[in-house]
Amino acid sequence: MRFNITISFQHSTLLAACLFCGLLQAQDYEVPQTSFGAPDLQGVYNIATVTMLERGEQFGDQLVITEEEAERIGQTGDSYLTNLIDGVGGAEGAIGGYNTFWMDPGERMATINGEIRTSIIVEPANGRLPWAEGALQKIFGGRAQIDEYAGPETRPMAERCLVGFGSTGGPPMLPVLYNNHKQIVQTENYVMIMAEMNHDARIVRMRDSKHADIPKWLGDSIGYYEDDTLVVETTNFNSQQGLRGALRHFFYLSSSAVVTERFSRLDGATLLYQFTIDDPENYATAWTGELPMNAVEDQIYEYACHEGNYALPGILAGARRQEYEDSQ
Repeated sequence: MRFNITISFQHSTLLAACLFCGLLQAQDYEVPQTSFGAPDLQGVYNIATVTMLERGEQFGDQLVITEEEAERIGQTGDSYLTNLIDGVGGAEGAIGGYNTFWMDPGERMATINGEIRTSIIVEPANGRLPWAEGALQKIFGGRAQIDEYAGPETRPMAERCLVGFGSTGGPPMLPVLYNNHKQIVQTENYVMIMAEMNHDARIVRMRDSKHADIPKWLGDSIGYYEDDTLVVETTNFNSQQGLRGALRHFFYLSSSAVVTERFSRLDGATLLYQFTIDDPENYATAWTGELPMNAVEDQIYEYACHEGNYALPGILAGARRQEYEDSQ
């Protein structure tokens, strides 16, 4: 018994020492600066993770879980893809689907400062979207009135290669099934945040204090530095960009929604990405999410959404044929 107690004490002491050393390293870390005196956030990052936007109800208010819990529920990319195939059938389940060879959703749950997260949403405490009363009925009721096959203007934006699906270009930027790289480039007057998916490049104006009145794809972004943090405020979204959906998350933003993002360095290889959504038209309260942006050495290659894409003319041609047959 004494031997076990001694080992346990030594193990606890070592663990405490490691945590203390890690804390000292974090405190000693100095954020690099650009030549114009701003925190240097530049680089290529990956936000892929199998952690979903909303928390599973089985976790309740539990934002953080242990390594053992994560392993038990299956946090790897393989588990994610297995569940996905079981749910949607993959290439074998539907004509035109593609299999997991093309998918790269990440391999781990999101981890921030050593904490394994059960959801991207951190506020509200339950990790769920705080929908306003009647918001979902209004959203889906309005979409039911649209003839989605009338012409190209009524088809989803990603299908038309206007912006990437699932809010991959943001704001807020969220992980999807593949192409989860982001690149940040800073100058004194502008910051560019480019998403690999659909090569969506968002230009943040650093010298403006007022938003433009014209709605834009990805919204109108202005930014400033708060100590070592880049703060970006975006509003005036194009009305067609309201629906933000992927296989593992769904939400909706009105044109007047305000998204406030914060980018800060945790260490030399990781950025902390935080965002808050203020959209009273759709949500009873503001909600906040967090993601790690992990630095990678990869380059972002050209993304050509239109190349070989026969889906749009095929879908519309099928709709015209259906209309013809219904009229006979």
